[in-house]
Amino acid sequence: LSTDTSIITSIGNDYTFDQIFSKQIKAIGKEGDVLLAISTSGDSKNVVLAAKVARDMGIKIIGLTGKSGGKMAKMVDVLLNVDSDITARIQEVHITAGHIICELVDHILFQEVVKD
Repeated sequence: LSTDTSIITSIGNDYTFDQIFSKQIKAIGKEGDVLLAISTSGDSKNVVLAAKVARDMGIKIIGLTGKSGGKMAKMVDVLLNVDSDITARIQEVHITAGHIICELVDHILFQEVVKD
């Protein structure tokens, strides 16, 4: 979502920046999709709203959070919460998790075996 800056600014200007993800999910999301929702606090308004919209549409949600997990902790299907208040540590774990998720998707979709 939001790889095009014109989409970000048009949604932000015409609606609110809290809706930059949820509007896109409403437009292109469908049941059976998976949303990867990342918020260090678990309370980022734009990510929480995206998760709510996704849940209402039957989209599965994987949440990467930190601290206590925030509002997202109870909204997601799968939660990876980093029990830390240090933003840098939380984000480092999220980066590693993102790489692992990409590797798993490659393996599932393309039967690629990772070679070390």
